[in-house]
Amino acid sequence: MLQSLEAGQNFLSHLPRFTGENLDRNLSLIEAIRSIAEEKNATVAQVTIAWVLSRGEDIIPLIGARRRNRLQEALGALDVRLADGDLARIEAAVPPDAVAGDRYDAGQMGMLDSERS
Repeated sequence: MLQSLEAGQNFLSHLPRFTGENLDRNLSLIEAIRSIAEEKNATVAQVTIAWVLSRGEDIIPLIGARRRNRLQEALGALDVRLADGDLARIEAAVPPDAVAGDRYDAGQMGMLDSERS
């Protein structure tokens, strides 16, 4: 994935969160979740999706998958059980303000109703 980001052949390579120092910072957040994933015999994606599922009955993760195996991986999150301690570790490692960079560039951000103050 990083090669495609660096090569500029991926949509993500045009987003502030996936460039320069922001990319390095955000990749470190993934590493914080990796140890929990290894303990659960799951992937980082599965743990992340399981965390979203834990946020409440009114929260639904939207999963995109280009390949069938990625969809199968995502659906595997339904079998991941996160204990309260796991959730606390995730929230401590990746607090809401930890992600570096805007979601989109300034022009695109201006078009999002959800991002307006």
